[in-house]
Amino acid sequence: MLMAFMMIGQSTFSQENKSKENKDMKVLVAYFTASGTTKSVAQKLAEVTGGTLHEITPAQPYTDADLDWRNKQSRSSVEMQDKKSRPAIIGKLTDMNEYDVVYVGFPIWWNTCPTIINTFLESYDFQGKTVIPFATSGGSGIRKACEDLKATYPNVNWKEGKLLNRASKEDLKKWVVSAH
Repeated sequence: MLMAFMMIGQSTFSQENKSKENKDMKVLVAYFTASGTTKSVAQKLAEVTGGTLHEITPAQPYTDADLDWRNKQSRSSVEMQDKKSRPAIIGKLTDMNEYDVVYVGFPIWWNTCPTIINTFLESYDFQGKTVIPFATSGGSGIRKACEDLKATYPNVNWKEGKLLNRASKEDLKKWVVSAH
């Protein structure tokens, strides 16, 4: 009985410590959006985490024609076919070193993340940070995008990503606790 009480007490202390650690961590929620869907999720995620919201903004905005995945000559199709494509971004963060946890959000394009996410990831030093991908999609999962990110950036401390289509704040709260 005493042993059970001690284990419960230790477990409670451990959970309180973990909660305190998470509160002391500075969070960034960076996202790229093409249609606004990922932006909506990112805004809720920033509220839930108390994080700073940052839009990954292309220097040249995407038009509807650019996003036509059925057209092999559209800008997005050409970018996604070229593994070295790195679309320029504007609005660079000056204080990335202040963040401990970085959520990186994007729509799924061609079963993976848009190449602009590579531009973002290659613009900063993520050493010592926890990076957690999240995505929205009309039909694809996030698994391949996560595998691609881990393979391309093996030195990043990746945590498991999640597809967050239509996620409520409650869904996000549960995920945030499990993601750390």
